[in-house]
Amino acid sequence: MTAAAIVSVAPVEAQAHQVQVQPTAQLYAWVSDGWGGGTITSQPAGINCHQEAWDPYGTGEPQPNPTGTCVASFEVGTTVTFTATPDPGSYINFGPVPNPVTVQSGYNFTWVMFCPDDGLCSAG
Repeated sequence: MTAAAIVSVAPVEAQAHQVQVQPTAQLYAWVSDGWGGGTITSQPAGINCHQEAWDPYGTGEPQPNPTGTCVASFEVGTTVTFTATPDPGSYINFGPVPNPVTVQSGYNFTWVMFCPDDGLCSAG
């Protein structure tokens, strides 16, 4: 008796296509506690983080947390550029730094400090 091997080949359309997935990493935007208010945004879009101005000698309430998107995922190798825009009554004391950021695997960040126009600023 002779055994015959049967071979089955799927049509080309049915063969699995390998999709190459680009690795991503988180990028954090930190707004330092300069007591002023403003927004930091990214290009490409993803970061849109706003910090409300705060008077530490006012109501005794703690500084509010930033709102919006302060952490976003970008493909590794993407160069992200930031724009900082102070709220009326505030100015940019420092940052954003670094700018731009080329996203790498691991920890990625930028930061900015807004201060109020009245001179009350934690950084002096």
